[in-house]
Amino acid sequence: MTDNHWNQSPTPQNQGNPHYGQPAHQQPASFQPEPARRKSNLPVVLGTAALAALIGAGVGGGVATFATSETSPVASLTSGSTRIVNNTDSVTTVTAAAEKATPSVVTLGVTTPSESGSGSGIILDDRGHILTNTHVVTLGGKAAKPTIEVKLSDGTVKSATIVGTDPTSDLAVIKIDPAGVNLTPASIGNSDELNVGDTSVAIGAPLGLENTVTDGIISTLTRTIEVASSEAPEGDTSNSLPNQASPFQFELPGQSQSQRPTSIISLNVLQTDAAVNPGNSGGALVNSNGEVIGVNVAIASADKSSTVTSGNIGVGFAIPINYAKRVAQEIIDNGAATHGYLGASVSTSPANNDSSENFGDGAYIQAVVPGQAAEKSGLREGDIIVSFDGRPITEATELTASVRQAAAGQTVTAGILRGNTVEKVEITLGNSADAS
Repeated sequence: MTDNHWNQSPTPQNQGNPHYGQPAHQQPASFQPEPARRKSNLPVVLGTAALAALIGAGVGGGVATFATSETSPVASLTSGSTRIVNNTDSVTTVTAAAEKATPSVVTLGVTTPSESGSGSGIILDDRGHILTNTHVVTLGGKAAKPTIEVKLSDGTVKSATIVGTDPTSDLAVIKIDPAGVNLTPASIGNSDELNVGDTSVAIGAPLGLENTVTDGIISTLTRTIEVASSEAPEGDTSNSLPNQASPFQFELPGQSQSQRPTSIISLNVLQTDAAVNPGNSGGALVNSNGEVIGVNVAIASADKSSTVTSGNIGVGFAIPINYAKRVAQEIIDNGAATHGYLGASVSTSPANNDSSENFGDGAYIQAVVPGQAAEKSGLREGDIIVSFDGRPITEATELTASVRQAAAGQTVTAGILRGNTVEKVEITLGNSADAS
């Protein structure tokens, strides 16, 4: 795999920017893809349901109520200016990061005959490749062949085509014709060199408001979340399916609550308290040097059962750029990305302490698939995987995300607990595409 077209920056950033924490929540968090701000061609419900339709994801309760007409007020807002610096005497680290990275972040408009949405993207190279989320370009899994337009930071609008989507990572690459435009490829950082407390700056188009900049810190480096897959339906579709099983709901008066099944994906992500809202999806999370360290993808909701959603609560998630870079390059080179396959059924192993019902201490192997990577490396039923490729494993979902994050054919080192001894085992992963 080559990466000659990437603007890789070797300089790590370790500058902290202390942010105080958000209030604790009493209910377990659920994780919602930070989707394109979506509009329906049908009337929008008034009140809090209209707020949910407007912002698409977030937390229920304690939020403002808006009465909206069929036309979203967002559509009437003027375009954001690209001006970032007015007074050079008061420039901050965040200002400098935004000045460098904003020209590399674009706004996406995605439409089908029945609905539309907006999201963000990151310019990868001067050939017109742009990185974004699968759930942005498929409208949350509803559209296989939508119409996509890209608005550059200078206001230029270009049509785009999909190069490839990767629902497993919720990443996608689209392409615009670079003729006649001055593209600024993003500078790419190194997400493996981040520290908790490092400055993080989110750039994108929340609620369609392009060139929006928010800042915070890296809150956690090793978070694993589960979100609904946004794999597009086979063939083209123009049907509006607002009540499909999805982490975000768009309710209209009199609609049935029937849902169709959907798959779940596990993602290893960076956590940040920089404000991330619907429409930021696919946009850049950058460090204090203006280098991309992550692709904004989701936010947390305090109550996954709530029918009312809100925006940022200080818990946002981004796909690490080192992972996103591999996936994007494979899509550009081959039209699709690969993912590792272990060939084992696993469950969370209860921790051997008084809190065993709430915490795990690894991924317990229930069975191995004959002839696959787990069996070939000597893993067997009863083993507990406690680390994988240098990452601690406490739950089965963390192992699933880590296996999928690795490329097919990659060799990794896993820590295996057998009895009271942890052994190191080399595993050459299979290809998830070959799994039955």
